[in-house]
Amino acid sequence: MTVETDQPGWEVDPDDEWGVAVIATVGRQLKLRREAVGMRAAEFGVAVGYGEDLVYKVEGGKRIPRQEYLDRADGVLGAGGLIAATWEDVKKVRYPKRVRELGKLEGKAAEIGIYECNSVHGLLQTPEHARALMEAAQPPYSADDVQRMVAARMARQSVFEREPTPSIHFVLEEAPLRRPVGGRMVRQQQLERLLEVGSLNHVSLQVMPTDTDAHPGVDGKIELLKFPDGTAVGRSDGAFNGRPTAEPRDLRILELRYGTIRAQALPPRESLAFIEELLGET
Repeated sequence: MTVETDQPGWEVDPDDEWGVAVIATVGRQLKLRREAVGMRAAEFGVAVGYGEDLVYKVEGGKRIPRQEYLDRADGVLGAGGLIAATWEDVKKVRYPKRVRELGKLEGKAAEIGIYECNSVHGLLQTPEHARALMEAAQPPYSADDVQRMVAARMARQSVFEREPTPSIHFVLEEAPLRRPVGGRMVRQQQLERLLEVGSLNHVSLQVMPTDTDAHPGVDGKIELLKFPDGTAVGRSDGAFNGRPTAEPRDLRILELRYGTIRAQALPPRESLAFIEELLGET
């Protein structure tokens, strides 16, 4: 088998204690089974299609293995499905801790309100749009990190399909919708995605025209999540040091700002018509 040069997993976030523990445990299991059958790391690497150095990284808990790697290892080591089964634990920590926590909150919320000023919000992005944004970052991410972050962002979009369905409200600025992120075809696909999501009966999507007067969102994005038990959490780039807050007084401020923004933006039906016009210009 030809040895692949691609890395078999993602870097482990050292600040993610649970993730570090899970990946270290899986790595030890892989090493013990490899040594039990008398196979050297280099030999094992050739068998599974990865380099010796990367085998050591996975076994040492420095890399998060992908499902394909675990499946190949299971077959090579004759583990009878035991190694492949560790994917159920690995997949819970494969995305960064911050993304996992955000995804958990979105997965529990009964109502989600979002104002995004500088880009199309992550819950609305196509994979191609997300990848173009991440590849433009400075300092640049590795190709492996970009793939991981795109996958994490797409996984969050399952919020549109879960039951019970949450009520989701978006307000997007006009300028990012006009920016040709990723080129003409990627922008066209992104606008089509906005129309698709905006047409869902539990989603409200509004556009804030560029020629609108000043509004409370000029300081940055706003996020409000309300839960079935009556609790809520919110954050804003321009308030409370950008940190999430559950304080009733802070939430009232964010709700006032978000309500004002929604009132100044185009209504949902006009917003979809506006996006259709932009699509016609591509």
